[in-house]
Amino acid sequence: MKRSLTPNKIAYRAGLLSSLVISIFGFLPAAFMVGTPLAYYFLISPFVVFGVTYGIYYWMMEKYIHQKIRLIYRTIHAEKIGRPLASQKIDMNTDAFREVNRDVEHWAKDSRQEIEALKNKAEFRREFIGNLSHELKTPLTIIQGNILTLMEGAVEDKEVRDRFLIKAADNVERLELLIRDLDRITNLESERDEIEPTKFELIDLAKEVAENLKEKASENKMKIDIISRPNMDIMVKADRHKIDQVFTNLIMNSIKYSGKGEKIEINFEELGDNILVEIKDNGIGIEEKHLSRLFERFYRVDKSRARHIGGTGLGLAIVKHIIDTHHQTINVRSTLGEGSVFSFTLKKG
Repeated sequence: MKRSLTPNKIAYRAGLLSSLVISIFGFLPAAFMVGTPLAYYFLISPFVVFGVTYGIYYWMMEKYIHQKIRLIYRTIHAEKIGRPLASQKIDMNTDAFREVNRDVEHWAKDSRQEIEALKNKAEFRREFIGNLSHELKTPLTIIQGNILTLMEGAVEDKEVRDRFLIKAADNVERLELLIRDLDRITNLESERDEIEPTKFELIDLAKEVAENLKEKASENKMKIDIISRPNMDIMVKADRHKIDQVFTNLIMNSIKYSGKGEKIEINFEELGDNILVEIKDNGIGIEEKHLSRLFERFYRVDKSRARHIGGTGLGLAIVKHIIDTHHQTINVRSTLGEGSVFSFTLKKG
């Protein structure tokens, strides 16, 4: 590898070259002309010239670097570490130009990453506000329309009145669920809603959730099966209430997007120090292009179908945050028309 020249080396070589040139073409001819003993004084003159020229070159290069490059250094360091280089001396024994180039490249790379991150955040914020506005507008419009219809005289007709009031109540409940889920996910993201880990039996919790959702599944003639080895006890250490919510959201998601008569399976497998939980359905499935964004807030694969089915669009986002706060992972595999498998891990208790 070729060694780089430092400003100090450049000044040294320039001073040496200057002293040689001046000695050969100036001092040596003069020494022969004057003869001894003055010639001895001319013999030490190259060392004097070297010292003087080296000092001049060194000073000139240091001044040049200070004037031309220091501003770049100061700007870069102010951006990167929050302090200027006003009091920092440039090291003349290093390749200052290469270091400046390296710092500029690092600064440019960091700046591009920061700009890209800001663009992504701005895009996410715009999309989130747009989705939230739409989610709020839909039930509010229905409520407003029902109330206006009743005010215009439909209140006198008991059948029409009851039907419109039921619709308004359903959408009020939808708004309440949306606000509750928004509050829940905000608390999870801001870490105000801390986890309270305890040891509990995971299969028992899954059975409790399945029993609670049995009626909902029966409406669609669906069955929830819990599959595990005989006499298998799985103790985990996690927040039982939040894992209850994870099971509830994932099973409800499978119920919504599976056809009548389908089956939902919950599998448990040991995976080293963790337990792997899989919730499998034979529903409509999800295209691969949607999988990477499935856990985003308000992200819907089929917006028209999703709003007809119901839900706040925050269920999977809440699940992802709960698993993340447990420092575990959640994934999804899906084939369009064949169904989906949501899997997550929990630490053994």
